[in-house]
Amino acid sequence: MKAIISRFASQLVFIIAALASVDAAHADGTVGASFPPGFPVINDASLATPLIGFGAAGPVQRTPVIFVHGNNDTPYATACNPYGKVQAFAQYLADHGYALSELWGLGYQGDQCDLLSDQTRRSGEAHTAAANVADLRRFVHAVLRYTGAHEVDIVGHSLGVIVVREWLRQDEDASRHVRRFVAIDGPNHGIINCSPSPLNYWQAPSLGGFTPSSAICQELGSPRTAFLKRLNHRGWAAWRGADDVLVIRNADTSFVYFPSQDGVLAGVPAEDAFGDATDFSGSARLRGARELDLAGQGIYDAILATSHLGILNSPDTWAATLKFLNAHPDRHSH
Repeated sequence: MKAIISRFASQLVFIIAALASVDAAHADGTVGASFPPGFPVINDASLATPLIGFGAAGPVQRTPVIFVHGNNDTPYATACNPYGKVQAFAQYLADHGYALSELWGLGYQGDQCDLLSDQTRRSGEAHTAAANVADLRRFVHAVLRYTGAHEVDIVGHSLGVIVVREWLRQDEDASRHVRRFVAIDGPNHGIINCSPSPLNYWQAPSLGGFTPSSAICQELGSPRTAFLKRLNHRGWAAWRGADDVLVIRNADTSFVYFPSQDGVLAGVPAEDAFGDATDFSGSARLRGARELDLAGQGIYDAILATSHLGILNSPDTWAATLKFLNAHPDRHSH
């Protein structure tokens, strides 16, 4: 009898310990909205305020993932921006095996509250890709030091894709720190919103002031801008190979590339910033990279029903990213 009681007690202790570990994992399983203790404070190069974002302390077994949002967005919802969907994206990875210490989000344009006093800042210098490369560079190196990893994976959306690519172009050794890159609906060959046509309503100051002379349009207003010609001179990037890059793009509509209705947003003329007829529908493509074309993604944008914003919050995008990042896990990052 004593042996039976002893064995039962041992099993009970094991069960209690197991349940405690499940509870602890659940309690620690929510992606936060801050950086962990000991992570360095990095000042935004354009805003002169500390970068916002998320991350967590703890051991790292997988390659850490850094999320880089798009223009006029944040890594999580703020008082001035109801989107911030990369936090939910990161939560999906956390729910499928990633530790919170392996998931990091960079906010390189602040909380967007500065836009309330001047909407034209949406297309201004501080929102360009080139102006935010320094923030990404410092953030990646800070994550590498903090986690002890040698590489990171990066998931970028929209302008975030260009910020990542411009960093890789500027820093010759940057690619050795990036294992895999997921480029979601990025403006690799320009945006449609910079036309001088009077039908391009995005030129209005209240809608961001995306005029041909604005800083964003100087970068991305045409495949022929000096910035994009330089960025695309050697294909999609100086990279190890196409297997390291996955492009996920909208193939049916997207208000920054297609001249058709996208959710509640009407289309604008298919013209570039020089007033020339231009097809931007394939802008998100990167030559030689893997590609996943999606349709109907507007159902995942609960506010504007747009495909360009919905694709970031799409289960299709999340599942494809998880599969891509987990492929061939034999490459070690630390």
